Formats: sequence, structure tokens, C-alpha cells
Amino acid sequence: MKPFTLALLSFIFLFSCKEKQQKINHPINYIIASKSDNIKRVLDSITNHEVQFRYTEIKKTNGVYVFNNFDFNTNSNNYFYPASSVKLPIAVLTLEKIFESEGYTKDTEFFIEGDTLKTTFAKEITKLFAVSDNDAYNRLFEFLGQDYINKKLKDKGINNVRIAHRLSTDNADNVTTKPLVIYTNDSTTINTNAIINSPIAPLQLDKIKKGIGYIDEDEVLQNQPFDFSFKNYYSIDAQQQVLQRIIYPESFSSEQQFNLYLDDLSFLKKVMSNTPKDAGYTDSTYYDSYVKFFMYGDTKKPIPGNIKIYNKVGYAYGTLTDCAFIEDTKNDIRFMLTATILVNSNGVYNDNTYEYESVGIPFLAELGREYYNYNLQKKQN
Repeated sequence: MKPFTLALLSFIFLFSCKEKQQKINHPINYIIASKSDNIKRVLDSITNHEVQFRYTEIKKTNGVYVFNNFDFNTNSNNYFYPASSVKLPIAVLTLEKIFESEGYTKDTEFFIEGDTLKTTFAKEITKLFAVSDNDAYNRLFEFLGQDYINKKLKDKGINNVRIAHRLSTDNADNVTTKPLVIYTNDSTTINTNAIINSPIAPLQLDKIKKGIGYIDEDEVLQNQPFDFSFKNYYSIDAQQQVLQRIIYPESFSSEQQFNLYLDDLSFLKKVMSNTPKDAGYTDSTYYDSYVKFFMYGDTKKPIPGNIKIYNKVGYAYGTLTDCAFIEDTKNDIRFMLTATILVNSNGVYNDNTYEYESVGIPFLAELGREYYNYNLQKKQN
């Protein structure tokens, strides 16, 4: 073989290898090329699982953190049920409303009119993240009201979100909130008024009707798609927008930031990253990854101390969602990941027959591990 031909073939081989490496090193292609069965079986059935995810690289440029998003199948017009992931904006907006108010703090005691529990805002926020407590969410929902929540998010430039209802309770979509009794000290209280909010309008989105049937309130099978038009809506983009403003507020203008006391922001980050044990839940039911799907959702082993996951998950109606900032303090790794997956193979809603443990959580756990390993490889290169 002539030297020129050999050199040309060598160049072509090296170029093709480099091109292949570049493709695999792209964050989305890295996942598509995954050899994990937990990933492949889902990506082979994208239509059925309605997978959407966004991976975000975080870089510091001229002293400011900037975000580089990489999207897989994300479309804010394609509806998915957010479930408990809506608890994150409710938590941060509770702290913002406290910042705007006078006479009380996150540690002030209160109770909802008609409720028997006397608690504090801090305790309820802690429960939102430690065990995803629905009653805690509902109490804070009464404090805020739908109109306040949605206006605040819109004013900060966070779109493609609509919070409409409480969770797992009667009259969940009642537009009138219940009054609060707030203790400013041992002998003085503030009585808030009920808030009458705007009527809930149906969402005009794609995939708003899902499946082939559902079990109704009388436990009767209805052979028609389940309509999510009046449910909460919280897109992948909106979830990351909220998360970014919490973790890196300095990357946004003052109008786009949440207005919080610095102590309250530190508190919020702490409870977001806490495991149930950190929050005082010692029952073995509440293992470290009880509400942390990425990386560790498919194991009950302790999460290593150098890994911090600031997140909020959601799971209901066969839909699993996680929105997280993941940080490894030992290896100087940090990234954001938000993903959702539908696991309802029979197409019937409200029958409690979903593939959470067999398909959904293994996929999200593996997705988190793959992106963690992706970052490790970048460090090594």
C-alpha cells in the first residue's frame, strides 16, 4: 500500500473515531447510547411512556452561573400530571409571602380554621420535602391561594405552569381558601380572611386526555380517556426555572428572583436536600431515597455523604417526575436534571395498577446515574 493511501486511511479512521466520540459525548446522545436495560426499554417505547427530560450543565462565566440546557422530547404543550412536584413552588412562595408580611416568620405557629393541628410554616415546608406530605401542601395552599401562586410565578417570568388544586382531599379545587389563625405571640393572633380566587379554566394542551378508561369516584370503570383539563400543570421548563432561581438566584434579575430572607433561603435548600432521617423520620419505611428518584431511587441503601440532591418528586396517575440539582462535593460535580415518565401500560387511570417500581423508578435512577457518570468522565478527560 502506498504511503499516501495509508496516511489517508489513518486520517479517515481517526476522524471517524473523533466524530463518534463527540456524538457520544453530547449529553443526550450519551443517554441514547446507554447499554442499561432500564434506559433502553423505556427509550424503545417513547410514545407509551411520554418521556421528557432536560439535563442542564452549570458553568461559571465572569462570576455568574449560566445554564446550558439539553432537552430530550421536551414540549411544554404536551401535558403530564405533575403530582407532588408542585410542592416546590408552594414552599418557596410561602417563604416569599412571609417576607412580604409583617408580624410573623416561618417559625410562627398557625392553624387552619376547622383543622385540629397547630403547626408552623417551617414544619409544614419540612414535611413537603421529607415525606411529600399532602396535608402540609394543602395547609400552605390555603395560606397562598391559586391566584397568588400563579401571578407570582408569571411575574417572575416562569410560564407554562398553572396551579389549580389541593392534593388528595375533598373539594380539592375549591376556589375559596380557608382562613388561617396565626399566632404572633402567646396571646396575640392574626386572623386571615378567606381568599376567593378566579374560576379554574380548562387547560388547552396536547395529550390532556389520556388512556382508554378510568375508575371514577364511585369506583366504576368509565371506558373513555381520563381528562386532566382542570388539573395542575407544571412543565419541565417551569420546574427547572423555579429550581434555578432557588439554587442560583444571583443568575437572575431582581424581578425574576424569589424575594426571601437569606436565612429562609438557606432553610429551603437544607430541607430540599434532607433525607427523611435528617428531618427526624426514623421509621424504616422512610429510607434515604424515599423521595429522591435520581441515582438512588431503586435502592434503600444510604446515600453517600458527599452527594447532595436538592429536589422535589411527584408520583400519581401513573406518572413519575423528579426535578433536582445534584451535587458531589467530593468530586466537584454539579448539574440539574428534570424528567417525567408515564408508566400505565393498561391505559386505565385510578386503578392503582402502575409500573412505578418495575419501570419508572429504575429508569429515573439510572438516568441520574448515567448523567453523574457522564460528569465523572468529563472530569477525568
